[in-house]
Amino acid sequence: MSLRVTFLGTGGAVPTTQRNTTGVFLRREGERFLFDCGEGTQRQMMRFGTGFDVSHLFVTHLHGDHVLGIPGLLQTMDFNDRTAPLAIHVPAGTQPEIEGLVGATGARPSFPVRVNGVDGGEVALDADGYEVRAFETDHDTRSVGYALVEDERKGRFDRERAEELGVPVGPKFQQLHAGEAVELEDGTVVEPGQVVGDPRPGRTVAYTGDTRPTAATVAAADGADLLIHDATFAADHADRADRTAHSTAAEAAEVAVEAGARRLALVHLSSRYAGTPDPLLREARAAFDGERVLLPDDGDGLDVPFPE
Repeated sequence: MSLRVTFLGTGGAVPTTQRNTTGVFLRREGERFLFDCGEGTQRQMMRFGTGFDVSHLFVTHLHGDHVLGIPGLLQTMDFNDRTAPLAIHVPAGTQPEIEGLVGATGARPSFPVRVNGVDGGEVALDADGYEVRAFETDHDTRSVGYALVEDERKGRFDRERAEELGVPVGPKFQQLHAGEAVELEDGTVVEPGQVVGDPRPGRTVAYTGDTRPTAATVAAADGADLLIHDATFAADHADRADRTAHSTAAEAAEVAVEAGARRLALVHLSSRYAGTPDPLLREARAAFDGERVLLPDDGDGLDVPFPE
């Protein structure tokens, strides 16, 4: 089952010619999600071929570089004769402001739009095979991050061992893999544990939005296959990062280390690094295994494989 991230906007509050404001597109098989929707996101979606068929939009907070793309995106969806509903998940208490953006053009979209408030620690979306969980972040306004966490998968089925035990090829294989014991013609009972390995983990992708480093992020990104973290500044602007409730690249890397994340993507880069983001990458790689730190450009795509 494929899981792919496309970075639509990797810049900070001020867009540059190289980096748009924040937007992360995630596709899980046939499902499509958008995390934050800064100004110009709809054009980025066209430019990088993601399409507009998202069913859920997850907003981390209400700063303009994370939400000002919503009216334009909804209008474009409307012009494309969308009929499918859209759910917009936002920090609890900010629903009225998002409702205002939904109707910013003077009329609501012709398709259903539901705005759902969520607190850190709550499940924003409970779906078949995965959840999207909100977690607390530390920004200078109401904010949350989101983690898509897949369910555990069945252990591997040992066909060779099953045949050694006399299980005939066919439906009994499926029964065993589904966790059901089977009885053979001679009365022998074969238990699933004899031929099925331990459950295998699913995948986790965690996205912080804008934040200081937090223990909640570490917990949400525990063993994450990909952590997408605020890295607005380099270490020489650590005081500014603290004052504005952002993180440095090195701090993002330290969170990844604590969480045991497999890969780290640095996003929300200040416009001061428009042409020279190398310091951010160097500092993060000094704290976290260099080969596993990414500094994506707008339009970069990344496949998230299963851990094995």
